[in-house]
Amino acid sequence: MTTAPEHRQPLWQHGWYRRARALPSPNFGSRPADSVIDLIVLHSISLPPGEFDGEHVQALFTNTLDWDAHPYFQSIRGLEVSAHFFIRRDGALWQFVSADDRAWHAGPSCHLGRDNCNDFSIGIELEGLEGGLFEMAQYDALQSLCAAIARRYPIQAIAGHEHVAPGRKQDPGPGFDWPRLQSALAWPTDRFPSSTTG
Repeated sequence: MTTAPEHRQPLWQHGWYRRARALPSPNFGSRPADSVIDLIVLHSISLPPGEFDGEHVQALFTNTLDWDAHPYFQSIRGLEVSAHFFIRRDGALWQFVSADDRAWHAGPSCHLGRDNCNDFSIGIELEGLEGGLFEMAQYDALQSLCAAIARRYPIQAIAGHEHVAPGRKQDPGPGFDWPRLQSALAWPTDRFPSSTTG
């Protein structure tokens, strides 16, 4: 039995993106029956904060983190969260939850008058520190991923966690280059947070 050439294989299968490394998380649920997936929410994460290239983020999202491995982990002990995607500093892409399903990434949140952003959004975590800079490889991977998501889902907007949970969250923060992403995607300015487009 031969497999289809890569260019003939579907990019998406049941909400899983073929170009991402799949590591299924137990932390997800079904979206409301009437939900329309039309928002992308960007986050930043590093565990411990400011340390990159380990496997702690993947462990957190799969409920396998050793809470005793670092003092910081005691402050998040027992946390059950996930995101749909995670982009490492080198641009490597991981997926934890089908984009068809509801990942647990935004928490209490609101976008354009709609509460509970998890119901209608896709969450993307960038390996980084709130307020810190991100790598070119991450922007390249993010642009490609966002474009692929928008070809499959009716995306109308993209926002940071800080925009949907103001006062509670500050990521990805001022180090994230929104104009660069907008230019790369060539999406209209009204799809981006007004505070990022000048």
